[in-house]
Amino acid sequence: MYHFTALVTLLAILVYFYSSVLVSQARGKFGVKLPAISGNPDFERVFRAQMNTLEWLPIFLPSLWLFAIYIGDGIAATLGLVWVVGRILYIFGYAKSVPQRSPGFATQALATIALWVGAFGAIVWRLVQG
Repeated sequence: MYHFTALVTLLAILVYFYSSVLVSQARGKFGVKLPAISGNPDFERVFRAQMNTLEWLPIFLPSLWLFAIYIGDGIAATLGLVWVVGRILYIFGYAKSVPQRSPGFATQALATIALWVGAFGAIVWRLVQG
């Protein structure tokens, strides 16, 4: 069973949902009317944080699940939590300024790379071992 990985998956989706709420709030706060996605730099940073989170989900989620299946639920969930924390830091940091997004970005990127490399290595290892 993959209960911990499932919980982290739901947390990751919650972070993405929350970033969508922040975009909606920023639209009102900074007067950016639909369908516009530009016009105010403060809004654009909040919007880009949401879009970047969406861009990383298809990299993160399969890597998370393949790592859980081939290596283990607990380790996958722990690395997944690192990704969630990194994304939260990224979203709030980016809302403040472009440079403040870097620590969160690096954290989530390293977690994703660890998940992908681990999953890939484990799959190749099993294929080689027969």
